[in-house]
Amino acid sequence: MRAVVVGAGLGGLSAAAHLVGRGHDVIVVERDPTPGGRAGVIRSHGFTLDNGPTVMTMPGLLADTFAAAGADMGDHLTIDPVDPMYRACYPDGSTLLVRHGREAMAEEIRRFADEREADGFLRFAEWLERLYRAEIDSFIDANLDSPLDLVKPWRDGLSLLRLGGFGRLDRKVASFFDDQRLQQIFSFQSMYAGLAPYEALALYAVITYMDSVEGVYVPRGGMHRMATGLADAVAAAGVDFRYSSPVTEIVRYADGSARGVRIGDGDGSELVEADVVVCNPDLPVAYRDLLGDDVEAPRRARTGKYSPSCLLWVAGVRGLPPEGATHHNIHFGNDWDGSFRALIDDGVRMPDPSILVTLHSLDDPTLAPDGSSCLYVLEPTPNLEGTIDWGRERDRIMGSLRRRVGDLGYPTDVVVEEIYDPRDWERMGMERGTPFALAHTFFQTGPFRPSNVDARVPGLVFTGSSTLPGVGVPMVLVSGKLAAERAEQHHARRGR
Repeated sequence: MRAVVVGAGLGGLSAAAHLVGRGHDVIVVERDPTPGGRAGVIRSHGFTLDNGPTVMTMPGLLADTFAAAGADMGDHLTIDPVDPMYRACYPDGSTLLVRHGREAMAEEIRRFADEREADGFLRFAEWLERLYRAEIDSFIDANLDSPLDLVKPWRDGLSLLRLGGFGRLDRKVASFFDDQRLQQIFSFQSMYAGLAPYEALALYAVITYMDSVEGVYVPRGGMHRMATGLADAVAAAGVDFRYSSPVTEIVRYADGSARGVRIGDGDGSELVEADVVVCNPDLPVAYRDLLGDDVEAPRRARTGKYSPSCLLWVAGVRGLPPEGATHHNIHFGNDWDGSFRALIDDGVRMPDPSILVTLHSLDDPTLAPDGSSCLYVLEPTPNLEGTIDWGRERDRIMGSLRRRVGDLGYPTDVVVEEIYDPRDWERMGMERGTPFALAHTFFQTGPFRPSNVDARVPGLVFTGSSTLPGVGVPMVLVSGKLAAERAEQHHARRGR
């Protein structure tokens, strides 16, 4: 089988790894000069600045992706645990360090709160692990075609029911912790799914398992190294890369099935034929831009609820972080539930924003010149369906974010910087201006999420955060594996 993968993001690279490892002929066609997609990087003035995902969890899934291509991750990439994984800073002046390892975290909670809350954490971690085991094989690492697929693995479904997975996340977390500060640090991860803790189902606490229990890691050389290391591995396995080659069309036969892709426009365009096309660009954008008007995107992709977006400021700055700063620093604002209502329901800026400040150079000094630091500052914002006029409000909002970062003690003497608001994410090919895709409401998850195949275009398979299983580095790596399985299924059907 010959497969063309459109896009060298992590989903596309994962699909390529699984396909080439199974003996298929694979070409990856990428519009940019380097791999990575959303896991991008800026190199300037001696700084290496990641501008994509900043939290790496479940490194075993990444190692499995390398192994699929017959490679050892250790030959291409070195990862280290981040400890503390987060520093949580609260409006009352208290600080909690989220430690690597259950016993270390329990001891930290004992210091921060009391023995009862520490015991609650140990029970919470055990519950999270049971939740993950019930979900991973049947509902995450699985191609789902219809709601009946949720019933077939009835034992895992029954386990989820017994574990309270279909209750509300905030209430479930509160059943383990009385301290609201602990409830916040162990439920904020619902934001990755595009939901407030009070509206998310408890089963999405699996995201909390992935970071707070399994742990947070960082690749040496920055997060972008995940993509370059994986690209090197699949290239060594025989995958052909075509960089700086924007795909302008997914070409189809008269019966609608995928024939290949067209690179470029006009007389200089080129048709790359294939048995299967694996498409990594954001699914609704791919339908609109690459398939034309006669194949409309699935209804969920057109009319569904999209996750909030973010304002991202990445900068190389002179100076070093304040004492006590860690790799990831969460600064919580006041009015926890009110902030989510403003962001998600009202489409306005949080009145007292919670922000994430990541300091990649703190653990890897090679990323910044001596005496300097890398800043990665993220504030959740509404997506482009919100009420903020970014053309008029960007400078004001960005100014207040700079001031807050400086007031918190971080250096802000900028040498090089880039700022990304929802309009920028949209220009980069992300629907509704959010890098977090469709929100993970129940009816936008599993078989209700836009499928990674479309009966109208046999031989076309999607990968990435807008399809199965969803958002986040681990999920996108799994999506590549699922896409490879779909590609092989299509080829087997055509071969009969």
